Amino acid sequence: MARLSVELDRFFFSSPSREKVTLGDILTLAGERTFGFLFVLLALPSALPIPAPGYSVPFGIVMFLLAVQLIAGRKRPWMPQSWQTRAFELNQIQAVLSKGLPWLQRLEALSRPRLTYICTSLPGRVVIGSAIALMSISMMIPIPGTNTLPAMGIFVTGFGLLDDDGFISIGGLTLCVMGLILTSLILTFGYEGVKLGIEYLKGFI
Repeated sequence: MARLSVELDRFFFSSPSREKVTLGDILTLAGERTFGFLFVLLALPSALPIPAPGYSVPFGIVMFLLAVQLIAGRKRPWMPQSWQTRAFELNQIQAVLSKGLPWLQRLEALSRPRLTYICTSLPGRVVIGSAIALMSISMMIPIPGTNTLPAMGIFVTGFGLLDDDGFISIGGLTLCVMGLILTSLILTFGYEGVKLGIEYLKGFI
């Protein structure tokens, strides 16, 4: 099976056949592959340090639904038919992918099956699904700072899930924990509280 970066380049750049792409198209592209494929692709726009308005909430909702299915032990993802018709401009997706594919290729160079039980066992998938569900909720919060780090956590965790690389998924789960802490601090203390916390931690470095 071709690398994810190769598949995305082919589908969105080499042979685009339409001006808009739907969630149904993305499901078709995923084919027989695992949930990880969808988590990587759906988290990518918000994981990049570039403006990507309009993606965090709808993609966050979809990823939350997928995470719940992962926790429930489903082997194949399912999405309501009405959601599959949600369309996005192809040129917008191309703009995001042009920034994200180099990062994806770096992960692919490091990835290989290891610690596979983390990605394939039910307890491991429950932990991964729970973390992604929490990060998806964070992405849907309309407050700056609660989107990027959680999306990065989903992106990296999902990539490990895609390649059965438990080591990379552990790295993604670490980012999810950091995202949870950051979102909690912002919601509890606001940005000034976060700044004070960073300054406090700098005193120990």
